[in-house]
Amino acid sequence: MVNPVNETDPSQSFRSGFVAILGAPNAGKSTLLNRMLGQKISITSKKPQTTRNRILGVVHRAASQMVFLDTPGIHRARHPLNTRIVDAALATLSEADVVLLVADAQTPDGPSERLLLEKLSQQRLPVLLALNKIDLVQRPALLSQIEGWSGAFAFRAIVPISAKSGEQVNPLMDAMEATLPPGPPFFPPDSLTDLPTRFIAAEIVREKAFRLTGQEIPYALAVTIDSFKEEKKGALVRIHATIHVERDSQKGIVIGRQGAKLRQIGEAARKEIEALLGTGVFLKLFVRVQKNWTRDTRALRKFGY
Repeated sequence: MVNPVNETDPSQSFRSGFVAILGAPNAGKSTLLNRMLGQKISITSKKPQTTRNRILGVVHRAASQMVFLDTPGIHRARHPLNTRIVDAALATLSEADVVLLVADAQTPDGPSERLLLEKLSQQRLPVLLALNKIDLVQRPALLSQIEGWSGAFAFRAIVPISAKSGEQVNPLMDAMEATLPPGPPFFPPDSLTDLPTRFIAAEIVREKAFRLTGQEIPYALAVTIDSFKEEKKGALVRIHATIHVERDSQKGIVIGRQGAKLRQIGEAARKEIEALLGTGVFLKLFVRVQKNWTRDTRALRKFGY
């Protein structure tokens, strides 16, 4: 339970609350969260289902504080790993004051969207719809989408946006702010996330591995931080991390010819972690095969699922 920070008098129209971001795989939820925060804390990739853990981000505005819970893409899951991911995503509704549903304006509603509306209809929460990727849609198609969504659910607001360019994101945040309950802030003004640096570092490595292996590696990829040590009075952080895969063939893909792919992943991750920490980083990566870990309950717990 998070206790409010008593720095603002709630009687002065300040609003605060928890916002659960839901959507189908690859609707752009993490990109939108990073856009609203003004910097990156949630993994983004062209591969669906890359956000596996709830990511808490805090947006501070003059008259409100929004605490965001990012979630994996919701879909009807049959695989044990995906079942856990989807269950965790839906569990955020019990903590939320407001739901932000993100949908891809390029595609009409499908099974994932119907499942979400089915679940949301069972809740008594205000729901806003962000129709994302409007930069890729012609106006007549967009208007048709808005009309269709309006008839499918009683949204508090429907806001067409582009999370990538930032178009219409501020009006979306205004609409969310108006929906929040009155109350004091939950976190101090300098808070961005409650995630430990080790977790964010692991997410960065995992994102780079996803991006740089293209379609060759499925979602059977996890990252653990084996050691995280500050040296030379904060001038250098030494990180050892392991990339876990399910098969020897996947290990070969991640390592690449003569280790080239692994070096590429490490270099890209190191640069981003250095920018995050504001200091030099020595990053050593290992690759380990743990057969069928996505179907192993003990392994799922070990990797935080």
